[in-house]
Amino acid sequence: MRILLIEDHPKLQQSLLRALRNNKFAVDAASDGREGLNKAEDNEYDAILLDVMLPEMDGWSVLEQLRESKSTPVIMLTARDSLDDRVKGLDLGADDYLPKPFQIPELLARIRAVIRRAAGQSKTSILLGDFSLDLKAKKLTQQGEAIAITAREYGLIEYLALHRGEVISRTTLYEHLFDEEDSSLSNLLDVNVSRVRSKLGKDFIITHRGHGYSIE
Repeated sequence: MRILLIEDHPKLQQSLLRALRNNKFAVDAASDGREGLNKAEDNEYDAILLDVMLPEMDGWSVLEQLRESKSTPVIMLTARDSLDDRVKGLDLGADDYLPKPFQIPELLARIRAVIRRAAGQSKTSILLGDFSLDLKAKKLTQQGEAIAITAREYGLIEYLALHRGEVISRTTLYEHLFDEEDSSLSNLLDVNVSRVRSKLGKDFIITHRGHGYSIE
């Protein structure tokens, strides 16, 4: 899953980037509101973390303009925790509101929750035949035994599982699994599909030639 972090405080931005990447997210970052809005409009994200007090363009304005074209889940991050501020954010289209300072586990839980809601998934685990995908712990098990998979392999399985039965194009998978530092012209997707099949079986991920991939 791919996250956009719009936060201007350098130390907090770096801290959040590390935490998100350590928890198997692909992450892009922006340090001002204008840059953040451009990235949010130009790319596909599974969730956006949006600070309110930003240079160039404040978070309220970013959210208001974003909602003219995108329904990407947005979690507002701000030290302004008055009732009026929370109401304003939600009325402008925010999906959640987390006041600073916050704990990383709570932020991660809120991200998982908005992503599940956007995909129409209410439970924190998905059964895939003999396999069980734990969306909270971000791990895959087979009959109770954990299977060793990389962060990118997990991301591929998670995205296809959240859209189970749908054929997902290669372009969509690149947009949601890899961040802006990865090359869309590389064979990263093919490598990860091949690795997942070698670990879970050749029919775990189905190829629809010319259209994309699915998990049934």
